Amino acid sequence: MTVDLDTLRYTPEHEWVAVDGAVVTFGITDYAATQLGDVVYVELPAVAGRVTAGQVCGEIESTKSVGELYAPVSGRVLEVNGEVDSDPSLVNADPFGAGWLVRVEIDGELPAGLLDRAAYTTLTGAAS
Repeated sequence: MTVDLDTLRYTPEHEWVAVDGAVVTFGITDYAATQLGDVVYVELPAVAGRVTAGQVCGEIESTKSVGELYAPVSGRVLEVNGEVDSDPSLVNADPFGAGWLVRVEIDGELPAGLLDRAAYTTLTGAAS
């Protein structure tokens, strides 16, 4: 899957957000995946449960450390990526495609403070 990274929004906690109407898909960025190292386990929120923007909604364990997954939006969980449950390496191999993590039906508007690609790459010091 090819994703135009300039169409995504980003959080300072290194999640990306793809918006399709009231449905948001999110995962962790390539920067976060690289910083974590080889991902070996992903814990995601329950389908039909609720997540709250800025709150921890899961966990990502790698060979280097354990990181928390923050919800970039508030809403009801529609779907989680079961493929990463059986193959966590997808988060490293294709963080913006097959390594997506959660789909949420958002409550209202997107939260303020989401970054565009240029602001995110400035934050991480990465080349765009």
